[in-house]
Amino acid sequence: MRDWIVDTNPDSWISMAVLSDGSYGIEEGLIYSYPVRVVEGEATIVRGLDISEFSIEKMKETEAELKEERDAVKYLLEGEGKFFN
Repeated sequence: MRDWIVDTNPDSWISMAVLSDGSYGIEEGLIYSYPVRVVEGEATIVRGLDISEFSIEKMKETEAELKEERDAVKYLLEGEGKFFN
């Protein structure tokens, strides 16, 4: 919350869940935790970081889990679930 209000330091970044734009190979449109810099309250994904093979593997596992969770509740968001009848 602090960084949204006073911005991140120009030479650092924080992790924040934001809408994916496809960076680092994560599906576009998925809410995913990225390294971001905040300037005037706007979070921008930090690109070009060196990511180890181990970390890439873990990122893809997390992406798969998030997609499974999204798909498991998709019917609720589309108005077809019992909560919307």
